[in-house]
Amino acid sequence: MDGWNKFQSSLSGLNLGQSANKFAKGFNSSVQATRERLGQVAPDEITELPQEYKDLEARVDALRQAHLALLKVTKAYENESYDYPTQIQESIAELSTTIGHGITNFAATNLKGTNLPTPSPVAPQVSQHKTLPHALCRAATNAAAAVQCTPGGNEDKLGKALTVYADVFENIASARVEQDESIQTQYLRPWQTTLSTSINVAMKARQAVRVSRLELDAAKQTSLLLLSLGSSSAYIFSYSLKTTSPVKQEQARLDVENAEDDLVQKTEVAITLMKTVLENPEPLKNLNELVKAQLLYFAAAAEALSSAQGEIEELSVAAEGEYRKSRDH
Repeated sequence: MDGWNKFQSSLSGLNLGQSANKFAKGFNSSVQATRERLGQVAPDEITELPQEYKDLEARVDALRQAHLALLKVTKAYENESYDYPTQIQESIAELSTTIGHGITNFAATNLKGTNLPTPSPVAPQVSQHKTLPHALCRAATNAAAAVQCTPGGNEDKLGKALTVYADVFENIASARVEQDESIQTQYLRPWQTTLSTSINVAMKARQAVRVSRLELDAAKQTSLLLLSLGSSSAYIFSYSLKTTSPVKQEQARLDVENAEDDLVQKTEVAITLMKTVLENPEPLKNLNELVKAQLLYFAAAAEALSSAQGEIEELSVAAEGEYRKSRDH
């Protein structure tokens, strides 16, 4: 008996009425949304939201799309090899070397004191940047070394030009790394933060408005139904209304009033949040940082290339003059 009393006591502690009311609201809202989607609700039966709200809604949607569109492309800056797709071959070669290095050092450590030959430990290969400027620098350096290691190669004009080119792209490669780091910290991260926080909060507030509006229209439909059946007997869905009492009509009226108040409150909150998002200067600041980083990089690259081009042009003119002179004889 005591166990039964405890069970009853635990049940009484549950707010079943509130839970049932919440479930009913959710069900009615889902029904309302489905009817609207199927075109079973007349346009004049759908509560009209303020024009200010709808205008802000369109502007926030545009802002969100702008963030997503630019982010889709600029996320490339998170991967340094975005301008050097053939780096995958180098990465595979590096991986093979790293595995071989690991096996060799493992054997060197664990075969000591045994009769088996012990290999000498080897230093790990230094990781290389996988960008186009770095690749051009490495290629020009190797090409210059190949030319200059031959007899008389130190005076070879092509070798000298390749050395100039390699030096220039070493500087450009460093500027490229600085650009990417600046874009990641000053643009990408804050840009993504705006999208995932303030814009997302505004979107959630709009969803709350949508749910509240559906609840209001569902409550209105219920109220109209009760009024139209005030003195009749009928079956509605899975329950019957043999007599619609004034108490039920009054409750339906209160439900509509409460739903209206809730919609007004949530609409005001959503309007405030959307205005905050649209007035936020952070996206413009982030975009400026993106442009500034790109400007510094391209300016450094242009300056370096301009200087190198002058030196290489002098070597080219000299080589062409020597070639013509040799032909004249």
